[in-house]
Amino acid sequence: MKLSLIAAASLFAGLALASATAGAQTGATDVGRPAPVIPLASEPAAKLVVYPPLADPLARGVVILQYRTENVRIIPVFGDGARGVSPRVGHLHVTVDDRPGTWAHTSGDPIIVVGLTPGVHKMLIEVADPTHKILAAESIAVTVPERPAASQPHAH
Repeated sequence: MKLSLIAAASLFAGLALASATAGAQTGATDVGRPAPVIPLASEPAAKLVVYPPLADPLARGVVILQYRTENVRIIPVFGDGARGVSPRVGHLHVTVDDRPGTWAHTSGDPIIVVGLTPGVHKMLIEVADPTHKILAAESIAVTVPERPAASQPHAH
């Protein structure tokens, strides 16, 4: 039994050394990069960029909005305890036409909205921290085109 504990301790020490050595190696792409974790007080403000809707799906009445964020990762984490995570985490609030039904978008996937009537719609996209405090926002106008009526079969 004593021998197996010594063997396990030696194995653990070897794995720890190998892990430390691998972590200490840096490639050319790592040179000059900041540490992966920086204190929250020194993190720059969150930024949101929302791109125009994709044209082909929009012609079919489907709004697909791609976006990117800076200085915040969009993930499904909520609550006061997550406010101290660095780098900063959060989620998106999406509101259409000032309706009361804002929803949370919690992934890096595009925002997809279906079922809007033809015409101009206002979409408010907000970056929120895990406690829903708004960190950045962008409002865009989306025009859903009229869709041609389905062809009616001709009587012969």
